[in-house]
Parts: sequence; C-alpha cells; structure tokens
Amino acid sequence: MAIGKHRARRDAKAAGTVATQRAQVRKAPARAAARRALLRSAARFQGRRLLAALLALPVGLLGCLTTPIGRKLGIPWLMNPGRRLYQSLVRAAAEQRAERDESARQELREQEAAADAEAAEDGTDGTDGIADGIERPAATVPTSTTPEVSEGENVSGFRFEEAASEMEQAATQYDPEDAMEILAMVEGLPAALTSVANVMKILAERSDSEFPLEKEVADGFNDIFGALVSAVAVAEDMGPLFRQAHEQDIARHEDPRNGHDAEKGWNV
Repeated sequence: MAIGKHRARRDAKAAGTVATQRAQVRKAPARAAARRALLRSAARFQGRRLLAALLALPVGLLGCLTTPIGRKLGIPWLMNPGRRLYQSLVRAAAEQRAERDESARQELREQEAAADAEAAEDGTDGTDGIADGIERPAATVPTSTTPEVSEGENVSGFRFEEAASEMEQAATQYDPEDAMEILAMVEGLPAALTSVANVMKILAERSDSEFPLEKEVADGFNDIFGALVSAVAVAEDMGPLFRQAHEQDIARHEDPRNGHDAEKGWNV
C-alpha cells in the first residue's frame, strides 16, 4: 500500500516535469517565429524613427524662422513644426508597431493552443504520456537471482553506442573531395537525424508496451525523441543556409563558364 502511494506520487511528479518539457518542445518553433516577428517589428519601428528624424530635420530648420513669428502673432501651427512633425510620425509608427506586436502575440497564442490541442488528441499532453499504458502486477514480484546471460554477452544485437561511435569516428576521418560533397552531406542531415529520432521513438513505444520499465524511462526516451525532432527542424535550415552562403561558389560549380577546366583558371 505504502509502495503504491509512493510510486503514484513519484509518477505524478515525473509527469509534471515531463509535461513541462514536452510543452516547451512543442511550442519552441512557434515561439521562435514570434520572437523573429517581434524583432522585425522593432527594427521597422527604429527605421521609421530614423526616417521621421530625417524628414523633420529640414522642417525643424525652417521652424527656427517661423517659431518666433508664430509666438509673436499667436499662431500655434508656426511654432516648432519640426518637433511636431517628428512626434506625429513617431506616434503613428508606435501605433503600427503595437498592432504588429499584438498580431504576432495573438498568432503565437493560437499556435500554442493548436499545439496543445493536437497533443491532447495524440495523447501526448503530459498527463496521458506515452508510458501511461504500462501495466503493473497486483503483487510485488521478486527478482530472480539466477544469471541468465554471461557477463559481456550481447544477446539483443542492438548496441546504439557502437553505431554512434562509428559515426563519430567517420566524422573525424571525413575527407571530402570537394565542397559539393559537403553540401550533399548537409542536405542529408535531416533524414539522418530523423532516423536517429525514430530510434528513440521506437524505444519509447517498446518501453511502454514490451519492456519491463518504469514510466520515467519511457517518458525519457520520448523527451529525447522530441528534442531530436527539434534538431531536425534546425538541420532543415542548414541546406538553404549553405547554398546562400556559398551561392557564387555553387553557381560556378553547377554552371561553369566554358566548362569546369576553364573555370579552374579562377583557383587561388
């Protein structure tokens, strides 16, 4: 009885932590897009302020002549025309920025709500995690003291660390023939990381349905899967970034002037 209560409290605490981490992973793309929109809005506002200052400068110089006349004759619109023009333009720019910012925040709220709703439909909202289907025996099952596998023996045939070590060694010894080979490797990163992410997804699902593991372990695999999915999104931007940064180099390679041999004359 006490063990069950302790286990329930522990599972509830772990579920809360996992739910928070999952929510952050789900909402990270939307929040990043909102941050970019707010930064663009702020930059646009500062540009409008600079433009307002440039436009108000000649009017302000003219105001040096009209302001004394306006004060003497009691005509307000002749006084400080440059300052009033600047304030009017900046006020309009600030109002437009506030509208853009509120629109970006509203879109963020909608995307976060959609992500939460989709997670709830998929059963991954943190309260009904991927490992909630783990079945426990009614009574405590004693562990066996008879060793079934000899030390160092690998009966499953799956050693993730060996495959990862081989990849690390291959990256250390990687010697591409040219930069286009690197481009091909970069553009293949999303598929490669997707495969690695799927490994964690499979382990999470099997921890739920097959392996005799606790809830925290299955949820941990699922969290790693979510983090790797986010890494896939970053990797998808690498290919366009590579092509943009080396646009001229790639153009010379893909469309050489008078053939590759002629283009080699520009080598330095």
